[in-house]
Amino acid sequence: MRTFLDELKQQRWDDHRYYHHSRINQTLHLVSATTFVIAYVMLFFEPAVAALLGWLVAMTTRQSGHFFFEPKGYDHLNHATHAHKEEIKVGYNLLRKAVLMAIWAVIPVVLLARPDLFGLMTPHDGFVDLALNTGLLWFWLGVAGLLFRTVQLFFIRDVLTGLVWASKILTDPFHDIKLYHKAPAYLLRRELIDPRYWTGESDEMAAA
Repeated sequence: MRTFLDELKQQRWDDHRYYHHSRINQTLHLVSATTFVIAYVMLFFEPAVAALLGWLVAMTTRQSGHFFFEPKGYDHLNHATHAHKEEIKVGYNLLRKAVLMAIWAVIPVVLLARPDLFGLMTPHDGFVDLALNTGLLWFWLGVAGLLFRTVQLFFIRDVLTGLVWASKILTDPFHDIKLYHKAPAYLLRRELIDPRYWTGESDEMAAA
């Protein structure tokens, strides 16, 4: 029988070995993770500002690493095609991420058109208020995105998988700092892709 920690270790390991071959992506994840940790602290004082920091800096750096720098060809390390990895992805694959980011981008546009959000918010009075209102909506978008996929996993996988995935997402910033703190040094050596990606060698670094 699987345990919570066993499933968490497996999901983290799969995420690392399938989607983090690029040293640029790893470095961007380090930036993202550090920013998310700061945003976590700010949640207790300024949730809207924390959400702005999380979405504008942490999420954009994290997702740009996946979209623009991660190899999309055949994965020799794991003997898997990109399409196969996208199909079995537990959390948000690139298509789901694109939908989520599209909603994120539309929110400030909607607020510009309807400042009161159809009577649900106090209309903004100037740029600062607009930014704070956007931050609040982005905060709830993050909560909704987390809850939606968690509950969805309850039905398409099982309850344990969903709960573990939610826990993984919330703790990823701390784990990413542990995993990728050396990535900038590799980039300075002009190593753009983890050598294991080309050789097919196994790696247990994320399973620890």
